[in-house]
This record gives sequence, structure tokens and C-alpha cells, in this order.
Amino acid sequence: MMDNTKQWTMKQVINYLEKDPMKNLPKLLDIGDKIAISKRDKRVIQQIRDIQDKPDNNWNILINRFFTELNSNSRKKIITNYFINSVMTGIPKKKKLQKIHDCNIPWAILIDPTTACNLKCTGCWAAEYSKHDNLSFETIDRIITEGKELGIYMYIYSGGEPLTRKKDIIKLAEKHDDCMFLSFTNGTLVDEAFAKELARVGNFTLAISVEGFEKETDMRRGKGTFNKVIKAMSLLKNEGVPFGFSTCYHKYNTDVVGSNEYIDMLIEKGALFGWYFTYIPIGKDAVVDLIATPEQRKYMYDKVREIRKTKECFVLDFWNDGEYVNGCIAGGKNYFHINASGDVEPCAFIHYSDTNIHDVSLLEALKSPLFKQYKQNQPFNSNHLRPCPLFDNPEKLRTMVNNTDAISTQPIDKESVEILTAKCENAAKTWAPIADAIWNKTDK
Repeated sequence: MMDNTKQWTMKQVINYLEKDPMKNLPKLLDIGDKIAISKRDKRVIQQIRDIQDKPDNNWNILINRFFTELNSNSRKKIITNYFINSVMTGIPKKKKLQKIHDCNIPWAILIDPTTACNLKCTGCWAAEYSKHDNLSFETIDRIITEGKELGIYMYIYSGGEPLTRKKDIIKLAEKHDDCMFLSFTNGTLVDEAFAKELARVGNFTLAISVEGFEKETDMRRGKGTFNKVIKAMSLLKNEGVPFGFSTCYHKYNTDVVGSNEYIDMLIEKGALFGWYFTYIPIGKDAVVDLIATPEQRKYMYDKVREIRKTKECFVLDFWNDGEYVNGCIAGGKNYFHINASGDVEPCAFIHYSDTNIHDVSLLEALKSPLFKQYKQNQPFNSNHLRPCPLFDNPEKLRTMVNNTDAISTQPIDKESVEILTAKCENAAKTWAPIADAIWNKTDK
């Protein structure tokens, strides 16, 4: 773990870096290399060195965008809170504590501040929720405080629409100035005043949901949503606030959201990063027909890797990147989810729980029977391109839920694990041979 002297040194280097970022970046890398503990951190530092003298390299262009498009406050907070506190300090600490407590301790916690949302998107489980469930400021504050004691400095909000709690989440970012915050958002509540607040606190970024161009986005999210999203991006870019995109790919938009035109548009609007998620049929109103075909999932596997080699935007695929993280990252391995009722769930897509955060400490929640089942069974498949215990190995989720008597946290239909996994059986079966063919050709 990084001591106070090294942290102070890094902060001084960051201040020096601000005077001429691209010229002084090598000095930051030199210091980082000296204090980096893990091979992973040293490898990343070396990768940045390798691209510095390649002006046309897409990653070099992305680094330039970071230093030229963002405001100074946001740049400093990302380097300090994300790279130093969360990665270089937090990860070694949480690994040490995992051995002591014999449980998974995550790198990030996903929290739903509220179930309230101003949209009703087709196929979204949140549409079922009561619009009155909220985690209090005090509860979220306690979760973050206890999380930092475990080495967790990354906090992500989902919902509902987290920006219906603008004042509270800004206040939490201010109070926990050593942490990094990200919110998934539909973007329609971003106004000029909120963009300025994000620039002021510096340690808060957004992942804006968008599902193609106007036709594809408005199909699921309602007429006029796409134009509101584009306006939000413009406001954030004007303030130098870092943001990215969150895209759900499904049967009717995959060719669009994987296209060069789509990613180029988002980069032009200012997106620095992006998350791709595949559609999962959760809840009684889930539209099974929206599930992407195996061929479309393969298309996204290839496109994301192409984007990483050619575009100045860092993209991730929640399902298809299992090969980089040894399968499933849920159940506290890298992250877990706390919904607006306080139910502690292994994943945002796994709505089963045997523990509520109102009744236990954060550490006790990570030691729950369901989370222990996750730890014992991960990875769920030796092929990390089939990582998920629901969408890729549905029998695994059935077993874990039934072994722990975890209950459904779906507020209306209380969807049994048998019903949910049955909807995913065909997707798992048809993806398996394609995933196996890719995996057998991949250097591991």
C-alpha cells in the first residue's frame, strides 16, 4: 500500500504535470513506476511509454484528449482518486484483506440511490419498481465510509435514474473527495447548472445511455430522448467534464451500435469511454425477442476489439471481456450491487439476495451465503467468453440461489430463478459453440 510520503510526492508531480501535461507526462510515469507494486500497474505504465512517440496511435490521441478536453480539476481528481487511490492503493489493500477475511472484496460498488426514473424504457426491469424506494444519504455515506476501510475507492450509481438525487450525490462526492464516482444515466436531466457542479467537484463522471442514433435510441427510450442526450453531451463537453456512453445492444440495433459511424459520432460529441452491455430478459415485462443472436454477440466481440485498436475511446464489453478478468466479475470479485431497498445483490443483472445492507455492515454483506457461493464457484466456466452464471451458464445460478434460499428482489413479479434462467437457456446453448471456437483460437 502506498504510504503518505509517496502520495504527497505523486500529488506534487501531478501539479507539475498540469503546467505542460504532454511534455511532463514522462516524469509522472517515472514516479509511478517507482511506487507501483503490482506487475499489472508496471505493465500499464510501460504501455503508455510505448505509445508516447507514436502521434497517430489511437491511444496516444486518447491521452491527448484527456489532457486537452478536460478541465484541470477533473484531470487531477481522476489521476489522484482513480489511478492512485483506487488502483495503486486500493487494489493491494483489498487483496490483503480478502485473505484475512476469506471473502471477495470488490474494486467497485454499484449502488441504486433511487428507483425513481423519468423514462419508461422498453424491456427495462426498473419500470416495475416502486418510484418511492430510496437509499438515504446516511446509508450511502456509511457504505462508502466502510468501503474505504476495505480499500474501495470507486463508487458507481445506477437506478432508476440517479440524477433525480442530484443534490445528494454531489454532496457525497464532496464529502468523499478521495473517491471516484460514476453514474449511469439516461442523460435527460443534465442541465448547465449540473454540468458546472460536476466540473466543480471533479471526482464525478457520467456514462450516458444511448442505443444508436435517433431512431434506435427513441425506439426503446421514447421520442425526443436522443436529442436530449446529445444536448447533455454538449453541456458536459463545454465544461470539460469527463463522460462516456453506455449502450445496450440487442437484436434490433447491434449493426448500428457497432458501426464506425456510431462510435465516431460519440467521440466527436466528447465521449472518452464506453460500456457495451447485451440485453438480458429480466422481469415479467422482459421482451425475449430483444435478445441478441449468437452471431450478433460474435460481431460485437470483434467490433469492440477493432475499436480498441483504431478509435480514441476506451470501450468495454461487460459480457465479452471475460477473458481479461477471468470470467464473471460479480459477487464481490470485482463489484456487486446494492439496490434502492438495500438488498445486496451479486450483480445488477442478478436480482436475488439473502442480505440487506440496513441490517449488516458492508463486510458482513460480503460474507453472506450467496456471495460465498459465488466465490466458491467462480469462474463459472473454463471458457471465460462464457462467464455469466445467468446468461451463459444458467444452471449455475439456479444452484447457487437454491443452495442459499436467496429470494427474488423483483418488486412486482418476484421472478423465480427457474423462470428467469429458462428464458436464457437458448441464448446460452446457441452461444456456447461460437464462444468455444473463439476461445480455442485465443492465446491464453
